[in-house]
Amino acid sequence: MDEILILAEPRPTRADALKNRNLLLMTAQKLFDEKDVASVTMSMVAEEAGVGKGTLYRHFPNGMSDLCRAMLDECQRDLQDRTLARLRAGGDPVDHLSWFLSETLTFVEGHRPMLMMMEGIPTKLAHPAHWWWMQTIRGLLAQIRPDIDLDYAADVLFVMLDPRTLQFQRETRGYSLERVTDGIIAVAHRLMS
Repeated sequence: MDEILILAEPRPTRADALKNRNLLLMTAQKLFDEKDVASVTMSMVAEEAGVGKGTLYRHFPNGMSDLCRAMLDECQRDLQDRTLARLRAGGDPVDHLSWFLSETLTFVEGHRPMLMMMEGIPTKLAHPAHWWWMQTIRGLLAQIRPDIDLDYAADVLFVMLDPRTLQFQRETRGYSLERVTDGIIAVAHRLMS
């Protein structure tokens, strides 16, 4: 019995898949640098990278939201590594908290357009990638003032790191990043006093 076999194209090797993913991330970054992040579409990324939309969505099934998360991952890990190194070195937890709030606001400001593109979560901060911010703030507050309502105090500072809050302060209110940073550190000191 003669059967015609239709051979499917073999699945790309792991190295090819990684190469495609890196190509897509580099392409998206290039487009984000050239255009407003909100104006870049998944179709534009696929076309510019020279891959099909299927390849793009295989790597980033939830579209732009997943793509932005992946692009932020390395920067987020860098912030976490620097924070852990600083905390392990010891020192004054008040200084650590001020430093951490400043560094996190700088991170949010530098990546605000991508953070704003993350969809599907009630608040951008509810994403697990940011949850360690809350844990770090709470842990430092516990070292400084264990007698206060640590959860609520940490929530107050944590919500001030939301990209929507920062966008309101920067664009609607016209505050400089320095003013926002000084403000959150002042609020932290009031909570600790």
